[in-house]
Amino acid sequence: MKPESLIAPNHRGYYTVAHLAEHDAHVYMCARSPKKGTAAIANIKKTQPSANIDLLQMDLMDLTSVVAAVKHFLTLEAALHGLVNNAGIMATPFEMTKDGHEAQWQTNYLAHWVLTEYLLPLLLRTAKTLPSGSVRIVNLASSGHLGAPKGGINFQDLSLKDSGPWSRYGQSKLANILHAKTLHKTYGPGSPSARNGEGEIWVSSVHPGLVETNLGTSVMESGSGILGIFSVLRMFGLMWPADKGSWTTLFCAASRDMKAEQSGTYLEIARRFGEPRWQSGAARNGKLAERLEKWTEEWMRKEGWVR
Repeated sequence: MKPESLIAPNHRGYYTVAHLAEHDAHVYMCARSPKKGTAAIANIKKTQPSANIDLLQMDLMDLTSVVAAVKHFLTLEAALHGLVNNAGIMATPFEMTKDGHEAQWQTNYLAHWVLTEYLLPLLLRTAKTLPSGSVRIVNLASSGHLGAPKGGINFQDLSLKDSGPWSRYGQSKLANILHAKTLHKTYGPGSPSARNGEGEIWVSSVHPGLVETNLGTSVMESGSGILGIFSVLRMFGLMWPADKGSWTTLFCAASRDMKAEQSGTYLEIARRFGEPRWQSGAARNGKLAERLEKWTEEWMRKEGWVR
């Protein structure tokens, strides 16, 4: 059986899809625009005519579409070997979604949490029949989490309306890391789920490094002074193309070289000079991870997105 993977991509995610399909995986690519998603698949098939890629329409700014897409996927497949929570927006101007959440908080974190919650039963059923490490979840995080507000997560005002776009981005990326740690604790190697034969899932949060992707569009629209920094980094060759930016994700999603002890960690395998690879104190805070999980589960159930 070919491994099944589900990926919600941005520009970097395009290459994640392409490389997994190249290695005979059946990949479901999530896209907000069916037209753009279909074009991306067609472009991959120009060099990989036999690529097995299907499209799921999903708008992370609209949780109704997330739930509809994942429910549709669950009618199609009886196994799932990998989930890559890759899509995101960066440093966008303040905006609230139709669901009542700040745009970066919902797009980068809440929507992926809901997607993962629906897919966990299938991931666990798949894992029960396979060797350790056969089923994995990858959350795309960022060194941007270092810019999260004091205390990490501002539960009193998760919209961070009075803060800047980078603080809101940092909070959402920190949530990705904490979510991965919670998933690892619950389902990873040595977890109760693994010990009881209920399924073992390897979970990673990934810092892809400084990468040229379409996330930069939002930075330009925000008028941030960081554009000057990006220009200098490009000049010295420290910005990677999106293809290379997918390498750490691919390692965590599919590499046979990944070890069980790497599950639950925050990874950046390239280790380039000057790249901030460390985690903040908040990202290492187990109690904060537990509090975030409790808050998320309570609110997503209260709003009717999960049962």
